[in-house]
Amino acid sequence: MDRRSFIRRAGAVGAGAAASALATPALAQEYPKITWKMTSSFPKSLDTIYGGAEDIAAHVSDATNGNFLIQTYEAGEIIPGAQAADAVSAGAVDAAHTCSYYFWQKDPTYAIGTALPFGLNARLTNAWFYQGNGNKLMNEFYATQGILGLPAGNTGAQMGGWFRKEINTLDDLKGLKMRIAGLAGKVIEKIGVVPQQDIAVNGVYDALNKGTVDAAEWVGPYDDLKLGLQKIAKYYYYPGWWEGGAVVHAFFNLEKWNALPKPYQTILGDACAFANTNMLAKYDVKNPQALKEIVTQGVTLRPFSQEIMEACFQAAGALYADLSKSNDYFKRIYEDQVAYKKDAYLWMQLSEYTFDTFMMIQQRAGKL
Repeated sequence: MDRRSFIRRAGAVGAGAAASALATPALAQEYPKITWKMTSSFPKSLDTIYGGAEDIAAHVSDATNGNFLIQTYEAGEIIPGAQAADAVSAGAVDAAHTCSYYFWQKDPTYAIGTALPFGLNARLTNAWFYQGNGNKLMNEFYATQGILGLPAGNTGAQMGGWFRKEINTLDDLKGLKMRIAGLAGKVIEKIGVVPQQDIAVNGVYDALNKGTVDAAEWVGPYDDLKLGLQKIAKYYYYPGWWEGGAVVHAFFNLEKWNALPKPYQTILGDACAFANTNMLAKYDVKNPQALKEIVTQGVTLRPFSQEIMEACFQAAGALYADLSKSNDYFKRIYEDQVAYKKDAYLWMQLSEYTFDTFMMIQQRAGKL
């Protein structure tokens, strides 16, 4: 080997070593070791809805080779479920997995983040958040609360709840005490129902069993069966017109989110998107089987009458008009969603609705 060849090779090796030495600190800076705490508003026993937080944590850890760890805690383990948003805003925890509408009494705009009565179904909810203005507008509002929010779960259309007696007319609802979440309570209040909104998930069974309430809603067949609600109320109504596609959010403390390296923000966003899709898929597999089991236990399925649906729809419209007069954030976001909904349902009635209706007719005829 001649002298010049040796020098060239030695120089290349030296340059490579120098590059490696320079790269290590850069990578360490880009992928630092971080541990966050995420509190949930749900108990671990409700594995599908609580599982959204676990999905986020697992994906973030895998994608960062364990450098970014998110520790998940069930409701009440470190923070009461009803205080999740406040805990994130204050920095007491880094993140929460919760429903935005639990905090509507702080500001009714929170309700839009989960679901409005007679709002969007799950598919259209995702479209509005991801490709419409949903995420942008909601995060403009969340920023005023010190929060950044990302969809991290969806239950799909929920059931209308459990009733001790059959509900046929509007008169049957007057004076009835019902556990119900979000702005739906303000809607049904207009038609005579007495909403009970301070009952957390772990208190729903006892409230219904002891007669504290006459009716209660939670999510749908899979979770309701786990709670045992079929043991104490025999009328199961549908649909949950107040939650056509209920979003479960991941809330992040805004300052801590902004301090994350950009790759971590991207990874966390992707993890939330997976949790969002995965939760809906789980419910769509688990709910049919749970519904069959519920019916075998002597429960009667009933649709809300057209009279009740129409009255609630009118009451919801009146409520939104009132809120829009006094809350600029609510007005702007609500009007954007309505504008999207008008066009979206024009398309859906030609595509999904027509196709699904035909297939359901075949199912009922025993052809599937």
